[in-house]
Amino acid sequence: MEFIKPGINIDFLGKRKTAFILSTILIVSTIFLLIWRGGPNYGVDFSGGVLIQVKLDQKQAPSELKAALRSVDLQDSIIQEFGEEGQFEYLIRVRETDIELTGLSHKVKQALIAEFGQGVEMRRVEMVGPKVGEDLRQKALFAIFYAILFIAIYISGRFEFKWLMSIVMALSLAFVVYITSSFGMSVTWLIVLAMVVTLGLCWFLKLKYALGAIIALIHDVTITVGAFALTDREISLSIIAACLTIIGYSLNDTIVVFDRIRENLRRFRRRPFEEVMNLSINETLSRTILTSTTTLVVVLALFLLGGGVIHDFAFAILVGIIVGTYSSVFVASPVILIWESRFAKKTRGKASRKK
Repeated sequence: MEFIKPGINIDFLGKRKTAFILSTILIVSTIFLLIWRGGPNYGVDFSGGVLIQVKLDQKQAPSELKAALRSVDLQDSIIQEFGEEGQFEYLIRVRETDIELTGLSHKVKQALIAEFGQGVEMRRVEMVGPKVGEDLRQKALFAIFYAILFIAIYISGRFEFKWLMSIVMALSLAFVVYITSSFGMSVTWLIVLAMVVTLGLCWFLKLKYALGAIIALIHDVTITVGAFALTDREISLSIIAACLTIIGYSLNDTIVVFDRIRENLRRFRRRPFEEVMNLSINETLSRTILTSTTTLVVVLALFLLGGGVIHDFAFAILVGIIVGTYSSVFVASPVILIWESRFAKKTRGKASRKK
């Protein structure tokens, strides 16, 4: 099935400067938001504390809930509305980790009943210790990093047949991570350093397809985190699962484009590299739009009708699909073009001078 007729010729790569400016603005805005808010808004899974979900029979302001919880010394809790409009559900997040969990649900319910009447229903009470939260946060960051690293190894072998170079990159990166972690560097900065080293190794070892894919994946995850920072949503274990899903989805779309580029480079050896890349993107455009649209419809249904429990997960996937489709065309492919125009030309110039 072809949504777009064959022969279409949209100059996607000609718009790469505009796309790079847009992506830069989004990434810089994400960094600014994270610095301004003091980092990501981690959920109880990662920060530790107690999470209480309650349902009332009428709408109440967070300030009124805080006032009601003063009798149980939870007036400093973070309170936000939860779930669909008209459900009157609230999340009460307590950052303290030394609270006695036994009987807490009953105390909170009685405090709310005393203030708002009998229409109070306790939905759940969860507690995560600070050590467990920190451990989960570290493992989540490493999960995203290792996913991107193994993707780089796979793409290098799959498209450039440089399995040895990929293994060298992995071993070099493992050595860098081991050395830097021995100095007590925080996990966040360790991951940032590892990403920079990965990109540098891809450039040095001439793994252009891996370079384009990694930059696109970092781009997608960063903008998704920025969307969460902008909407003040919590990042929990389910959101990490969503980020890994986004990585897989975006990679699948990127591989389709890369595969067509490689095929067309063999067929049209005398055509300019940019022209062949544009042709490849146009040839896969119908498939890209159809796949993204059908997936988007399903995720949109989850986002609108799935309820509060899956709402943030669906939101992350929704943003990831849009950004991932965009990055496959306007980020991953232009990176290969930039590499080819700068690095490959120098190689050809040296070869011609030797002759």
